[in-house]
Amino acid sequence: RVRLVESGGGSVQAGGSLRLSCVASGNSYGSGCMGWFRQAPGKPREGVAGIDSGGSTSYGGFVEGRFVISQDNDKNILYLQMNSLRPEDTAKYYCAQLPCVSGVSALEALVEDVHRTIPYGWWGQGTQVTVSS
Repeated sequence: RVRLVESGGGSVQAGGSLRLSCVASGNSYGSGCMGWFRQAPGKPREGVAGIDSGGSTSYGGFVEGRFVISQDNDKNILYLQMNSLRPEDTAKYYCAQLPCVSGVSALEALVEDVHRTIPYGWWGQGTQVTVSS
């Protein structure tokens, strides 16, 4: 199975930036969708960003242009550039690899998959992002 390891989280003040990275091993990014979701304690999982096999990106409504998802297929690294961070962005962020779904954005597929009892995809251990006022 694929192994996903997130890094780049930390504590920043509101308005700051972080760049999250996810290194995949044991498999390839080539044929699937990738994305990021987040979860704060006591709250449901939220889809953050997705990128499909054709490179099309999709974002959660709360992103509002602040984040950019990208990937380096040659190095099997997924990135999430996070700018203009807000305290409400505080959560543990996970990267995920999942099957693409025809006619559905990567984000929509991600949101559905992470709520399955047995997801089709995989995700890592997460990296904590804490944004202070």
